Amino acid sequence: MSILILVAASFLMYILVAWARDPLQDLYASNSPNRDALIQQRIEWLHLNDPLPVRWFNWFVGAAKCIVPLGTCDLGVTIQNQPVATLLGRAMGATLQLVTGATIFAIILGITVGIISALRQYSAVDYGFTFLSFFLYSLPSFVMGVLLKVFLAIGFNNWLRDPVLSWAVIIILSLALGLFWQAMVGGNRQRRLIVFAGSALVTGVILYVMSVTSWFLDPSLGPVIAPLLIALFAAGMALLIGGPKARFAWRTAGATAIVVIIAYFVLMPVMSSFDVWGVIAVFAGAVMIGMLMGWLFGEHDKSQAMRIGAFSGFLGAGVIVLDQFLRHWNDYVRNPKVGGRPIATVGSSTPNLNGDFWISGIDSFTHLLLPTISLMLISFAGYTRYARGGMLEVLNQDYIRTARAKGLPERTVVVRHAFRNSLIPITTIVAADVGGIIGGAIITESIFGFSGMGALFNKGLSAGDPNPVMAYFLVVAIFAITFNFLADLTYSALDPRVRAK
Repeated sequence: MSILILVAASFLMYILVAWARDPLQDLYASNSPNRDALIQQRIEWLHLNDPLPVRWFNWFVGAAKCIVPLGTCDLGVTIQNQPVATLLGRAMGATLQLVTGATIFAIILGITVGIISALRQYSAVDYGFTFLSFFLYSLPSFVMGVLLKVFLAIGFNNWLRDPVLSWAVIIILSLALGLFWQAMVGGNRQRRLIVFAGSALVTGVILYVMSVTSWFLDPSLGPVIAPLLIALFAAGMALLIGGPKARFAWRTAGATAIVVIIAYFVLMPVMSSFDVWGVIAVFAGAVMIGMLMGWLFGEHDKSQAMRIGAFSGFLGAGVIVLDQFLRHWNDYVRNPKVGGRPIATVGSSTPNLNGDFWISGIDSFTHLLLPTISLMLISFAGYTRYARGGMLEVLNQDYIRTARAKGLPERTVVVRHAFRNSLIPITTIVAADVGGIIGGAIITESIFGFSGMGALFNKGLSAGDPNPVMAYFLVVAIFAITFNFLADLTYSALDPRVRAK
């Protein structure tokens, strides 16, 4: 059925695009002396003398070769006689780079916020997240893009000339984070006051130190903060997955953190010479070390311990890599091509920028930051609402009441029993949202001057050229069909009751 839908939809799309605009219209208005020759040449390139169904069939045969390796991939040419397959390869790489990051961050952040809202139902946190999610969901993407450009990019770049935080800013940010964390933690009044005072004080000290040391111009985690973060991530994985009383979990996380911290100091002098494969090796090595520690210290539950070790190692490797990127930040900002304004508002890269892997990585990050945030915030709102609704529905099930009646800790009830089943509706939304995010990237790419599939689609549609538009359609349709198929497989993994017998 998916294949039949793809065939029928491609036919309708091709016909509609071909009827929307005459691809020879710009030549008809031309005063060129060889206008007739140019018109005849474009007719031959696009096969405009053939009937529309025949043109679609020829396109479909060539597109089928791109999916099934039966020959050379042929998606036709543009009105400038450029191979669409070549243009699509470049555009798809840029768009997927943008969409992948936005989707991953939106899923992680949306599910986390939704579950917290469900667990703190009808609290100030729940009402705050609900308001924020509805506000972001109703905000048009072009408005989001303009706001990010004005306040985040231009404002931050101007502030970076003299990155000093005033006492008023430090106090306001400290109080705001103090109120946020006391609302998140909850509890009685004494507990809230302690959390508020502690988080506000710590935030104020950190912001003051960052301001007086010009950390924003020459940032790094350093030999104190980096090991501390590695240890905190490992402790968080042990607490979240294993629980506060699971000794095997804490032993696994502790051993993994110690090895990763040692690796941090060993790799620090040579890490700057690494390329992408070196970074991949760091992540792979950290994950394998964590799994080994889980197997050694796992006792009766080695599989869970190996998960704890793998996540702890992965996050620890992320700290190591992040520290290297921060160490190269000052070199990037001072590059003449950047000119002290690192947060880019247009394009996907800085033209003629020469640099190693770390400089190029920072450049990609600064150009992807704004469009990624724009796409992420819009998708995040939907994931938050569905995650909250799914968790509330699961928490009211009989087996959750039974688990609580048996005396299981609330962490075990939520993480092991409720969380997995609450992901089933999220799986459906993710599958449907992937194609939607790629489609929505058309507007976002236009705002930020990002040369991706959105630009390819816009140019083709404006010129009445169906081949680039159909290439865009083919990618979106394949992604939508593939992720819906993967969603069906994920259902059986999350809920054994839906598995085929």
